[in-house]
Amino acid sequence: MIQTIKKTIPNTITLGNLACGLLGIILLFKGDIETACYLIWLAALLDFLDGFLARLLNAYSEIGKQLDSLADLVTFGVLPSLIYFQLLIDKLPAPLAYATFITALFSALRLAKFNIDTEQTVDFKGLTTTANGIFTSSIPLILAGSSFLQPVLADPWGLLIICLFFSSLMVTPVTLFSLKFSNFNLRGNESKFFLIGASIALIAIFEEVAIPLIICLYLLLSLLRIIGSQTDKKVTS
Repeated sequence: MIQTIKKTIPNTITLGNLACGLLGIILLFKGDIETACYLIWLAALLDFLDGFLARLLNAYSEIGKQLDSLADLVTFGVLPSLIYFQLLIDKLPAPLAYATFITALFSALRLAKFNIDTEQTVDFKGLTTTANGIFTSSIPLILAGSSFLQPVLADPWGLLIICLFFSSLMVTPVTLFSLKFSNFNLRGNESKFFLIGASIALIAIFEEVAIPLIICLYLLLSLLRIIGSQTDKKVTS
């Protein structure tokens, strides 16, 4: 009975993630794109909490794993895909605007591969749907303000390329490090601590503009780790 209650807690939070995605889609079609973007942020927090509580309560379950992926698909796959679509539907020929659905399609593929891959316990293969969803959610907020990134994101062809590129990153076999900590020692966690520190500084300086910068920094640090690991192997061999 107690174990059943424990499993219900993270699953309920996961349903909150899904509710954010559904509400975001409704608000998006009502023209409230900014609130829809903020709901992605709230869902990302809930996505972190359900995993954290599942580990804390030792409440892992197969239904929780599948439910998490279904919620992520809606909130971080379908909703971001529709955000791109709304931003581009009146600025590009219709067939090209529909290409933004690749975000939802590749999110589904990425989540399906993750669910059957036993190797993605410490690091990830490809950009996570959550990270891609957060990245996408920052775009309308940046466009609503004035920053050095606005001219790049305001160009419809550039935005389409960004959509296709970051969607493709979700299904690439490139290894990206996870922010999960097995310990808090500096050695072995240098990239994680640096990313957290840099993220706090970037958010303090640039606010919502910091989000794409943080995602790009994350990709760069992951690439540097791969290069460093390959270099170490050559030295020791």
